[in-house]
Amino acid sequence: MDENKVWEDLSNIPADPPVMRQVCVNCERPRVVCWCAALPAKRLNPQSTVILLQHPAEEKRCLRTAPMLQLGLAENKCLIFKGKKFPQPRHENLENILLQPNTLLLYPSKSAIDIKEFAIIDKIYNIVLLDGTWPQAKAIYASSPILHTLKQVKLLTSNTSSYIIRTQPTEGCLSTLETAAETLSVLEKDAIYREQLIQPLHVLCNYQLENGAVTHQSKEFLIKTKMYPKLIGKRLSKLLRTTEENILNIT
Repeated sequence: MDENKVWEDLSNIPADPPVMRQVCVNCERPRVVCWCAALPAKRLNPQSTVILLQHPAEEKRCLRTAPMLQLGLAENKCLIFKGKKFPQPRHENLENILLQPNTLLLYPSKSAIDIKEFAIIDKIYNIVLLDGTWPQAKAIYASSPILHTLKQVKLLTSNTSSYIIRTQPTEGCLSTLETAAETLSVLEKDAIYREQLIQPLHVLCNYQLENGAVTHQSKEFLIKTKMYPKLIGKRLSKLLRTTEENILNIT
C-alpha cells in the first residue's frame, strides 16, 4: 500500500472520542436496554432482609439479576457484599448479621431444611444467598467457615427458570433474583414478590431474544437428550440425580 495513502487514512481518523450510548442512572445499563420500567411501581418492603454474598466475577456479567433485586426492594432490604471469602474486614457489619440467630443460609446441603418450615412461624429473617455460578458458590461456602454454622435451608420448587438466555445446571435451578423472590413469597406469605420482582428479568430476556439471543436449555436437559458437548464428572452427575429426586418428591 502506498505510504502516502496510509498517512492520509490516518489523518482522517476523527480526534474526538466516539459518542457513547446514554446510560440509565438507576440500573446503569444503556437506556435502550434499560429494564427499570418493569420494576415494582413502589419498591417492595418485606420484613425479612436478603443478603447476597457475591463472587467478584458475577459483578462483571452484563446480564446479571442482582441489581434487579436490589432496585425492586426497599433500601437496605437487599445488602450485597462482594468477595470470595466472608466475612472480611471491609464487609461492614456482615459478621454481626451472620451471627444473629434469625439468619438463614439458602444452600442445598444434606442437612438443609425446607424453607416452608420457617414460614409457619411469623418471624423476621436474614436470608443469605451465594451469588455466582454453582462452582463459585461452592467455593465461597468452602472458604467461609462461618457459613457452615448457619441454619441451612433449601427451596423446593418445580418452577422452571425464566432466565432462559443463560444456561442453568439443572431444570430446577433458578437465578439469584428468582430464588430471592420465591423465598420472600414463602416467608412473607405474599405472592407479590414472585409476581413483581421478576418482571425486569422478563423484559431483559425478551429484548435479548428479539436481538439474536437464543433460548438456553439446562445442562441437565442437554445431557439427558445427549446434546451436551462436554463429558460430565461424578459431582455434576450426583447433583443432577439429587435435584431430580427432590423434584419427584415435590410432585
